Amino acid sequence: METIDRPDTLPLKTKIGFGICDVGGNLFFTTLSFQLTIFLTDIVGLSAALMGVALLLGRVVDAFSDPVMGFISDRTKSRWGRRRPYIFFGSIPLAVFFILMFTKPVWITTQQGLFAWVTVIYFLMTTSYTIVNIPYSALTPDLTRDYNEQTVLNGYRMSFAVVGTLIAAGAAMPIVGMFGTKASGYTAMGVIFGLIILGTAWTTFFTVKEPVVKNRVSSDGVLKEYLSVLKDKVFLRILVPWGLYISGVTIVAGTLIYFFQYIYGNRELTTLVMLALLVTALVFIPVWVKISQKIGKKRSYMTGMSIFSTTVLIVAFTADRVPLPVLMLYMVLAGIGLSTHYVMPYSLIPDVVENNYAETGKRREGIYYGLWTFFSKLGQAVSALIIGTVLALVHYAPGLEQSLTAKAGIRILIGPVPVIVIITGILIMTGYPISGRKYEEILQRIKEREEKNA
Repeated sequence: METIDRPDTLPLKTKIGFGICDVGGNLFFTTLSFQLTIFLTDIVGLSAALMGVALLLGRVVDAFSDPVMGFISDRTKSRWGRRRPYIFFGSIPLAVFFILMFTKPVWITTQQGLFAWVTVIYFLMTTSYTIVNIPYSALTPDLTRDYNEQTVLNGYRMSFAVVGTLIAAGAAMPIVGMFGTKASGYTAMGVIFGLIILGTAWTTFFTVKEPVVKNRVSSDGVLKEYLSVLKDKVFLRILVPWGLYISGVTIVAGTLIYFFQYIYGNRELTTLVMLALLVTALVFIPVWVKISQKIGKKRSYMTGMSIFSTTVLIVAFTADRVPLPVLMLYMVLAGIGLSTHYVMPYSLIPDVVENNYAETGKRREGIYYGLWTFFSKLGQAVSALIIGTVLALVHYAPGLEQSLTAKAGIRILIGPVPVIVIITGILIMTGYPISGRKYEEILQRIKEREEKNA
């Protein structure tokens, strides 16, 4: 039986302290999305095809860490709580391997050696991210059970997430340009961003007091626990779309720099465009929080992703033929839609967690967030594989003038491919059943269960 003091309304200090960790978390995520593929192909010299395979393989191997971390987190007992120790200690190797990821291994001269290096470092880096991110994310239902307060809490989190995204989008290329060669510039970026990742994680550790939770812990093993959660049809209705959305957004993000360098003919414009996109997303987070309280989280998320996918399809085929102000308008529209991708996903999972607790009497936050993190990683890895495969098929030549075929491939990557992926996610999400009213019924069932077991 669970005993926990979770207020309906959280103090501002807790909301800010909780949210700030995602400055580093989304700095990590965005830097990989926008910079890693072109760093590996154009700076490290790894072929596009091997790059895609290396990142996918690193994610697949890393997949085993996600269920284990969620399982361990749910069962941890310490004077610091169940989640906070991992945020503190896991952020150290995360920062180190992030720096190594953006360091060119000049001592390796073969494609096979580069492939092995990228695969191993990527695996170690993403596993470190798992150690931090799953316990951090699982704090949400630990801190509050209130339906709307969870959305507000994640609004704070995702506002900080967009700050991290803005730092990645606005500072990465200027930092790279400030330091001699591009290779040393990427290393400098890795060091600066790695320290931010470490510092923001430690800020959350020291400012958020974790509630004391006594769980009814299942005696099932980790594999059986995850198979049980994967049978949760309600969860699958948001888990699968989440992976598809991540993949679609990451394909767009990873292709933007190729688009502006080889089609638009102005690589430096990438920073301005990303800032327009992300500042708009940040500004509209509180707007979407308010909208979701009127029309629900699911409808808000689906609407936002529809706006985003429609806009990027227009960008793919017209952006290089319109004046700069029109291009910026496109980015604003895309940012309005993308904003929901920051605030809605992590406000949906706690509803599913409580629904499962109402049905089983067992709390499995770590299990759910482990799968959630795995699907976000899988979406990123699949997107890298898609980018690498398409670039290889259209004979992309790093640093050179691209053929018409290669330019067509880049257009397809930034428009039709992610749109198809995102629309598939929207169609699946239509079946997600938990509304505000349904959630109140879930809480009533939990109350009855707890009173019965008291």
